[in-house]
Amino acid sequence: MSKFYITTAIPYVNDLPHIGTAYGLIAADVVARYQRQQGMEVLFSAGTDENGQKIVQAAKKADKKTTEFVDWMDEAWQSTWDQLGISYDRFVRTTDKDHQKAVEAFIETVQASGDLYKGTYEGLYCVGCEEFKKESDLVDGHCPDHPDEKPQKLKEENYFFKLSKYQAQLLKHIEEHPDFIQPESRRNEMVAFIKGGLEDFSASRPNKGWGITWPGDDKQVVYVWFDALVNYLTAAGYPNEAPWWPADIHLIGKDITRFHCIYWPAMLMSAGLPLPKQVFAHGFFTIEGKKISKSLGNAINPVAMAGEYGVDALRFYLMKEMPFGSDGEFSHERFREVYESELANEFGNAVQRVASMVERYLSGTVGEIPKASHDVGLYHQEMQKLRLDRALDELWVHVRGVNQFIEEEKPWELAKSDHEQLVKVLQQAVADILHIGQLLTPFIPATAARVAQTFGMGKVDGSVGILFPKFDAPVKR
Repeated sequence: MSKFYITTAIPYVNDLPHIGTAYGLIAADVVARYQRQQGMEVLFSAGTDENGQKIVQAAKKADKKTTEFVDWMDEAWQSTWDQLGISYDRFVRTTDKDHQKAVEAFIETVQASGDLYKGTYEGLYCVGCEEFKKESDLVDGHCPDHPDEKPQKLKEENYFFKLSKYQAQLLKHIEEHPDFIQPESRRNEMVAFIKGGLEDFSASRPNKGWGITWPGDDKQVVYVWFDALVNYLTAAGYPNEAPWWPADIHLIGKDITRFHCIYWPAMLMSAGLPLPKQVFAHGFFTIEGKKISKSLGNAINPVAMAGEYGVDALRFYLMKEMPFGSDGEFSHERFREVYESELANEFGNAVQRVASMVERYLSGTVGEIPKASHDVGLYHQEMQKLRLDRALDELWVHVRGVNQFIEEEKPWELAKSDHEQLVKVLQQAVADILHIGQLLTPFIPATAARVAQTFGMGKVDGSVGILFPKFDAPVKR
């Protein structure tokens, strides 16, 4: 059986999940479920980033010990993903012992290659990004992603990684592997950045009591990004035999493209390890044109939102509404509109109508189910290219086709005049609905399972009930 390894970026646990972080995990889950359907043996890794200065600050703000805080937050993050149906196979915490061993082994390998040296760095450090910034990165002296807090002026002794050594090698790899960075807009950004000249970066920070101690130097801890990126190797089994490496896809948010498409590949080259086959940077949802964030007070709890409409409705909306790789606008009104028009009125209605007619006209038994009538080759093409929104659009052509087929064939009239044709029409409708449900499984797994149950073994199970109830009450804010 062929292997497929997909990873997600591991978020900092300095705050609770919101709809934006849920988006990336749900997208990865859709891809993982789809690959399993295609017969692949899948490793889907997720996790939490629990090291770094911002975690210590968040723990102090919460009046908790750092270890207590990360345990508390980790439980909240894992619970959120579980409630949203995220089918991860490995959840890596950067405080895990096997991850610490992987980081230590990785650093020792890079050290042996001669790509680490000790030096002094003086500059502006953004705690929110956990990154040193140039003046040119700032807007009016502030980080554009964390405008509430000015970067700190720091001068410290660190271990540095020789990123500049790998400039030509990185450009060559990107040129020879055009799908390595996707979408194309992100690839162009990274190529331009590399051509602008790469500088060595800090691989460690002074030890202030939190983080992975630098191998052989207890006055330093591993810089949070040099630590966090290794989680992809940890999940694959490194430093022992790692049959899952290299990853097929790193699925990340566009704000961390530089770390994954420049820093990480260079680190892997230094360690003599193969590079991931693809890094795909998805876009962000905005609300009223603003990035979703706790500080702006516009963050949406994904579990609370799913509580209003159902987990599958949330998953469907997030995958349907934003062209994958681009930005999109989150709207409560649009969420409700998509829910009622496409899920309830089109797909839910098709399932309900066919099920009720099978019960009414065929005593609940449809008999032998033929092959589905539609060609879904384009759906598979879109899924393989990670154009998830387009894959759903293609499936909805067939959803509407089922409703149109019912309207044209008029089973309620055939029931009075042509029983043989009635049976054929309902059998075909059931076949098409079951096939659509199967293809929707990666997106709305619980609903797809209920569709399969409804028409299980050619018999209608009336206890399954309505797939998507209508909402008459105003949407909650």
